[in-house]
Order: sequence, then structure tokens, then C-alpha cells
Amino acid sequence: MTDWATTAAPSLDEFEALAVAALEALPQPFRDLCKDVRCYVAEFPENDVLDELGIDSEFDLMGLFTGVGLAQEGIVPTGRMPNVVHLYRRPILDYWAEHEDTLGAVVTHVLIHEMGHHFGFSDADMEALEEQAAREAK
Repeated sequence: MTDWATTAAPSLDEFEALAVAALEALPQPFRDLCKDVRCYVAEFPENDVLDELGIDSEFDLMGLFTGVGLAQEGIVPTGRMPNVVHLYRRPILDYWAEHEDTLGAVVTHVLIHEMGHHFGFSDADMEALEEQAAREAK
């Protein structure tokens, strides 16, 4: 039984370890395709990101892909910044607290959704990947 009196939300380092584990558990060959996409964890998105996206609350963005998706690869100048998936710890924890999914499932969902932007996947493609990831995790 969990001792909730002494249990705290995962720290940024613990959350990053959870994200790495979720990345490593993604189905093949999707995981190999993601190997060059970096993943960063922060408490919240930066205010300029929220402003650019027209988002009012810092709790309304759980993740973000920045970079150039594979569909646009041919029109990119050299010297560009790496493709990155940003995971925002506090909004993810907030979502997790209000739903029945495990924290690992929520992190996997956000990773797949944001990585899916890199590949130009449809929502249906991303849902299929999530289902496959869930099956393989069991």
C-alpha cells in the first residue's frame, strides 16, 4: 500500500526518468524513427510559447514539438536547431490527477502525440501507436 502521507509528486529528474522509460517502451520501428528527436522536461511552458500559441493558462499545454517535421525536411536550410519534444511536468501532473490513466500512460500519450507531429501522423495513426504501446507494456 502506498504511504500517501510521505509520497510527493515526481521531481523534474524523476519525471525525466519516466519520460526516458516511456520513450524506450515505444513500439518499434517508431522508436528508431524518434532517436534523433530530443526530449526536455520543464515545469511549465515559457510565456512566449503560450502567447505564440494563443493559450491562456500554463496548465493547458502538456507538451510541444518544436523543429521541422519530416514532411518539411526537404525545404530546411542547414544549421537548424534540433527537433525537440518538450514535456511540461505540472500540466501533465494536473491532467493525471483529474483522470484515471496512470502517469506513465499520460506521459506516453503526450510523447506519441508530440512525436506524431514530427512525422505528420494523423490522430488515428497516433491512437493506433498508443494502443500498441499499451499492449506491449503489459
